[in-house]
Amino acid sequence: MRAVVVNWNGEALLRSCLDSLVVQDLPPGSLETVVVDNASHDGSVDLLRREYPSVRLVQNATNRGFAGGVNAGLHDLRAPYVVLLNNDARFEPDAVRRMIELLEEPGNDDVGAVTALLLLEGRTGEGAPLVNSTGNVVSRAGSATDRDWLTPLNRLSAPQDVFGFCGGAAVLRTAALDQVGQFDDSLFLYYEDTDLSWRLRAGGWRILFHRDAVAWHRHAQSSDSTSALFRYYNNRNALLVFARYAPFSVVVRAFARQVVAPLRHVLRRDERPELLRARIRALAQACRRMPVERRSARAARRRLAAQGGLDALFER
Repeated sequence: MRAVVVNWNGEALLRSCLDSLVVQDLPPGSLETVVVDNASHDGSVDLLRREYPSVRLVQNATNRGFAGGVNAGLHDLRAPYVVLLNNDARFEPDAVRRMIELLEEPGNDDVGAVTALLLLEGRTGEGAPLVNSTGNVVSRAGSATDRDWLTPLNRLSAPQDVFGFCGGAAVLRTAALDQVGQFDDSLFLYYEDTDLSWRLRAGGWRILFHRDAVAWHRHAQSSDSTSALFRYYNNRNALLVFARYAPFSVVVRAFARQVVAPLRHVLRRDERPELLRARIRALAQACRRMPVERRSARAARRRLAAQGGLDALFER
């Protein structure tokens, strides 16, 4: 199998991430690690060449984001599974094995992805680690979120079935990717795992959460969630992905919410000007692309509806 790690200026993060892949309790030589570097300008590449000569390095000439980075790491993939791990995350030594075992259980041939229990590194509540994600869920308000975000681990009660996988720590079945396609490069950052989860479900694949496959995440270390870059791609991609797959009533609600948000912030004067501009730019581009996006996924929406209805996929 192959593990793909996307890196951009993550020199300070890579050792913990890669060391956790090296010590996975898998048969020797069974896990190939590929680091896709998105044109870093720190010492990431030198670090990889100096300290991790066995890691296969793919260097992109430009920053292709998470989606394009993963796709570059999937080139010539022949292994039955691909492991995804953020460069600011690390696996427990048995995490990958546990997810593979779940994929290979009898009756799970239709499982396209297994998502790990992702915990927040260094953050606790009620004396227990806090959950980052047990997979992704979608809401009728037009957003996708990490299921169980900030839930203390000692209060976690997460069903195995989940709408989508979290791209920060998961294993995907190659056969599922061959059927539905890889990540959408045009999304660049954010919602790319939600988009692929929609396509997996439209293709008849299930997605499962494995509570005993644990990963730890240094949240927002590889990207700044308070930046205009985050606000633009997060807002734009939410609208584009929901335009593709959600019922029209949900799409209308999502666009309305993002029209109201910048107006509210203007009236309250509680957001930096660059963030407001990012919101408006994201909304404008999503409005331009919405008709095309809606048409492009018409067949997927029909397949999802035939499987038991789109409404059943939304968080109650």
